[in-house]
Amino acid sequence: MKTKYLNTLAASVLLASSVSMASELPKDKVKLSTEEAQPTKVTQEVLPVTEVLESIPSPLEISVLIKENGTIYNKGDMNAPDAVSRYNTTFQKAINLGIYGTDLGFANIYGKNQDAITYLNSVRDLADGLGIGAFFDYETIKELAESSNRLDELIQQTTLNFEKINNNLRERKRENVSVLILAGGWIEAVYLTTVVNSREPNDLLKDKIGDQKIVLDQLLLVLDIYKSSAGFEDIINDLTALQEVYDEIEIEVIVGEPTMEEIDGVLVVTDGTRSVVHVTDSDIQKITSLLKSIRNKVIK
Repeated sequence: MKTKYLNTLAASVLLASSVSMASELPKDKVKLSTEEAQPTKVTQEVLPVTEVLESIPSPLEISVLIKENGTIYNKGDMNAPDAVSRYNTTFQKAINLGIYGTDLGFANIYGKNQDAITYLNSVRDLADGLGIGAFFDYETIKELAESSNRLDELIQQTTLNFEKINNNLRERKRENVSVLILAGGWIEAVYLTTVVNSREPNDLLKDKIGDQKIVLDQLLLVLDIYKSSAGFEDIINDLTALQEVYDEIEIEVIVGEPTMEEIDGVLVVTDGTRSVVHVTDSDIQKITSLLKSIRNKVIK
């Protein structure tokens, strides 16, 4: 099994609310070891939602990973932009805003500017429907999306817009909308990874799918806070079923010594911690099938 370094990239076009909480995760499938393989007891606390966000693969990261795998861009893998017209409830609009945000990032990394503009329109429509469109600088983002060499600026501007949106939702006590956008973005990002891996099996993609185990645990704890809100019960039940599949996966965290290197006069410290995902082909097949079913229910 190949190893991967722990991902610390923040999601670029997803939201997080400011809810925080603490509890223990089940430790039977997550274990910690050192480079000397000395046994170490694991105690892992539930992360604040902002930290859950940082552990979720961003649309950019997932797209880069898929593109580097040599995968050909397939618009059919993403949610149809014109499907936006059938999302009428707050739940549907919020969770699909997260899905379209991921699709927007996917189109951008492949340089599919026209597709990116189309998805941007879908994002704007849903944002307007949720009453948060005023915080979305559509014209600036559209201008950046039309350029093939301004991706960094696009990500920065989009992130700034969503931060404003999130602050507004928090001030208006609508954190449940933020959480749904977060959930939708995660579902779509992992779904795209499973689709590509099904066509072109790859150990790196397989590990990326497997290491979402902890993220899903955290995401469910956040969703549970709003379980009485419309639509939440069904998505919680569906993701709980997915969690049961993930429970069969073991993630081993190997703690290594940090390394220091001077680059251009600046001391850069690199964390030596990495993780090993113990996941079988059978696990991946089950996750792929169940996630497809969940995603289809969300976008219908």
